[in-house]
Amino acid sequence: MNKFLSTRQMLLNAQADAYAVPAFNIHNLETFQVVADTASEMHSPVIIAVTPSTIEYARDEYVVAMAEVAAKTSSAPLAIHLDHFENIAQIKKAIDAGFKSCMIDASKLPFAENIAIVKEVVAYAHRRDVTVEAELGRLVGVEDDLVVDEKDSIYTNPADAMKFVTATGIDSLAVAIGTAHGLYKGTPKLDFDRLTAIRKAVSLPLVLHGASDVPDELVQKAISLGICKVNIATDLKIPFSNEIKTYFHEHPEANDPRKYLTPAKKAMKTVVMHKINVCGSAGRY
Repeated sequence: MNKFLSTRQMLLNAQADAYAVPAFNIHNLETFQVVADTASEMHSPVIIAVTPSTIEYARDEYVVAMAEVAAKTSSAPLAIHLDHFENIAQIKKAIDAGFKSCMIDASKLPFAENIAIVKEVVAYAHRRDVTVEAELGRLVGVEDDLVVDEKDSIYTNPADAMKFVTATGIDSLAVAIGTAHGLYKGTPKLDFDRLTAIRKAVSLPLVLHGASDVPDELVQKAISLGICKVNIATDLKIPFSNEIKTYFHEHPEANDPRKYLTPAKKAMKTVVMHKINVCGSAGRY
């Protein structure tokens, strides 16, 4: 019987063997099942991530309960992770409910304030064997209720990254190198020289947010340069919702969720399989 984990050893293993663990944002039972079951079939470690609005929708206790069931029925290394949480009280509540991994996002605040808030979360989390991810720099775009205008996006400074990691004691660092939340207007231009410099400055696992809609070869190059956690959200929501729309177009009389959610799950599974292969995490256990 497996148990859902923190991301600490999961990411260190990925870092040592030059692959990335995919972190898939889920929203309900069906999307949770797709990710957990596909990861088990492909023998891939996986991180199941939830945003604050997903917790508001589904409740942290329900997500933890789903993870406990998945851990009992799957041999896949599984972690549930709080993604882009800004409220410390919400993080503490979710940790107390059973989450073993969290991201505190204070990246829009000044450097010193970012450090102070992250340190508070790290102190609470580490006493409970919970890992902490934080972000330095900001990604343009929209993810649920998080909105960052293009003019407000800031790339991660390698020297600041070293100071930030040392001061906070975090377990992983989300870097801003040119990715964005949501879909791109054109092909994204990732700053790989910056990523290389960050990798030289800090030794802990690095995280790439906004990987949906990024060409596979760019994601894989980022992994080769030190990224060992890749976040995917929008690329899952679009095929899932498109299949539901198609089903109702073809079956306007439909009213059974099991009927219209089944093709949606199949469409999402295809994307999950592809992203696991892109990350190189298949067959890692």
